[in-house]
Amino acid sequence: MAWYSGLEAERYMMWNRMTGPYWWSYALLIVCNIAVPQALWSRRVRANVFLLWILSLVINVGMWLERYVIVITSLHRDFLPSSWGMYHPTIWDWATFVGTIGLFLSLLFLFIRGLPMISIFEMRTLVPQARRGGGH
Repeated sequence: MAWYSGLEAERYMMWNRMTGPYWWSYALLIVCNIAVPQALWSRRVRANVFLLWILSLVINVGMWLERYVIVITSLHRDFLPSSWGMYHPTIWDWATFVGTIGLFLSLLFLFIRGLPMISIFEMRTLVPQARRGGGH
């Protein structure tokens, strides 16, 4: 939208994201969210579960990088020149990041425990029935 809006501030913000000090995060975002999903056009990749898992991890990293680019580059170049500076994460920033991952995984595992990934009804139809009187 920055190129179509005609606003100079929007264009500068996008140009700063692409060529500024955080260019690496923008380039990695483009690779993870645009280039890597193109592998899904291949039938061989779509049929391989391990490759799909790797692709999903890379795309999730790209989604996280999108939020990172939005927040960090917006804070990096504010409208006031006095607030311009580089972002250096503190221990609390890392703790918040790791804590959100831990909270997500905890809730995911609790959900899987309560509602299993494989339906018990489907498993009962797949398991052969025991013979009456002759089995265990």
